[in-house]
Amino acid sequence: MPEVVDTCSLASPASVCQTKHLHLRCSVDFTRRALSGTAALTVQSQEDNLRSLVLDTKDLAIEKVVINGQEVKYTLGEKQSYKGSPMEISLPIALSRNQEVVVEISFETSPKSSALQWLTPEQTSGKEHPYLFSQCQAIHCRAILPCQDTPSVKLTYTAEVPIPCYLIALVVGALESRQIGPRTLVWSEKEQVEKSAYEFSETESMLKIAEDLGGPYVWGQYDLLVLPPSFPYGGMENPCLTFVTPTLLAGDKSLSNVIAHEISHSWTGNLVTNKTWDHFWLNEGHTVYLERHICGRLFGEKFRHFHALGGWGELQNTIKTFGETHPFTKLVVDLKDVDPDVAYSSVPYEKGFALLFYLEQLLGGPEVFLGFLKAYVEKFSYKSITTDDWKNFLYSHFKDKVDILNQVDWNAWLYSPGLPPVKPNYDMTLTNACVALSQRWINAKEEDLNSFNATDLKDLSSHQVNEFLAQMLQKAPHPLGHIKRMQEAYNFNAVNNSEIRFRWLRLCIQSKWEEAIPLALKMATEQGRMKFTRPLFKDLAAFDKSHDQAVRTYQEHKASMHPVTALLVGIDLKVD
Repeated sequence: MPEVVDTCSLASPASVCQTKHLHLRCSVDFTRRALSGTAALTVQSQEDNLRSLVLDTKDLAIEKVVINGQEVKYTLGEKQSYKGSPMEISLPIALSRNQEVVVEISFETSPKSSALQWLTPEQTSGKEHPYLFSQCQAIHCRAILPCQDTPSVKLTYTAEVPIPCYLIALVVGALESRQIGPRTLVWSEKEQVEKSAYEFSETESMLKIAEDLGGPYVWGQYDLLVLPPSFPYGGMENPCLTFVTPTLLAGDKSLSNVIAHEISHSWTGNLVTNKTWDHFWLNEGHTVYLERHICGRLFGEKFRHFHALGGWGELQNTIKTFGETHPFTKLVVDLKDVDPDVAYSSVPYEKGFALLFYLEQLLGGPEVFLGFLKAYVEKFSYKSITTDDWKNFLYSHFKDKVDILNQVDWNAWLYSPGLPPVKPNYDMTLTNACVALSQRWINAKEEDLNSFNATDLKDLSSHQVNEFLAQMLQKAPHPLGHIKRMQEAYNFNAVNNSEIRFRWLRLCIQSKWEEAIPLALKMATEQGRMKFTRPLFKDLAAFDKSHDQAVRTYQEHKASMHPVTALLVGIDLKVD
């Protein structure tokens, strides 16, 4: 097979040389907002007569490069927007194939490093100590240290299990921990630690189920870190220490599916990794598939189907937002000259899941397909792979069912934009009540509005209330009178569950309720999870009564936002 080119990296490809180990020593300067130190990279040549190598860097100051105790020449190339600058290092002696060399680079990060967020004491819960955290996925590790910043290269970093460098992570802050399981501590600032320990108490049960589905957990410890509210994602599967958003702290464990998701990445993503970000669905589709099986084991098969169908709804929304011919709605994308952060969406998660769920139904049910998943993890552990590798293995695993696999419209599923060619079958038991209530509201005339009251929700779980709002949102806008009556009957303004509050406030703004503007602005800025912040700002900007205020609020908060969030909200609002 021809070599797969990672168009998001400027470094020497894995066919030329491979970083095998990183030893990182660095110090943190909060006043200057800089990390400085040395990265000692053990690099193995993959060809004869290797005289130089190229690493990815972004906004780094390089002090010197040392090989075998002597300084060597290097050049930093022109900056290429989001990809940063290539750093070419001359080797003192040519390397032969498989020969290794240790390259020691002294560097310092920029205060505007896209991988780091620096929080002042005022921005923390404790208000006393500053706080720093990193987020390297997809291509921000190069903004911390020079590296081959591609998921196709796996290295150990004074750890024993090789990982791609997007999984390198660090946190510095006033942190406390509580033990919540035999291999799990939860870490956070002391103000959140008890609440976090309660919220994530199911972690060990989830780990046990995941091991049953995916094979042994190889990473030893599984700790959780609850970050400050500006953390841009729901979670990040950094090995041994998952980073999660505090917006999961609902008080009733109802948002713990995110923990099941991050746990699942210990197999799909961290053990078996997408070779380039074009194949990101391999990480995320399989992880959502495992996550929903974990939740199914804990809460029942109907619950798995309920979440699967909710995910199909999310996929519909994303495709509607992009437009059904948009290239970012393909399962396998082409990121040549595209920043992976800009292409990021629910598509690799939910279109990827839908393909696996469809294959499960086609090939003989959950147990049969879980057998494939376990074999897939075993086959490709510690490797980085492409969609073709996955598909070839699928065909060899189900060699007695090739005729069935040949019925799949692979081109449409993998390479065509828009919704998948087939919608899988979903058990509707838990969704029916949500649809019924949303239909009552959608069909209600002015004179029917008094028939709604708080008892409408009494038999619904928080998951179902959330799905009811998702159904309403798909049909928004609604008459303002309906929305005001909904607040009277259900008092959604008082709900703190972040998923419910997010959908409720979007419903209000899309239905042009001016009283919701300050509430929506508050949610968009008090936390920075992009799943919530970006759509809220977009809705506020689309409403004439709040457009200017949304732009003004963004400008005021931009400096204290996470760099990736600030960039993407700026693009969404068409400012900067």
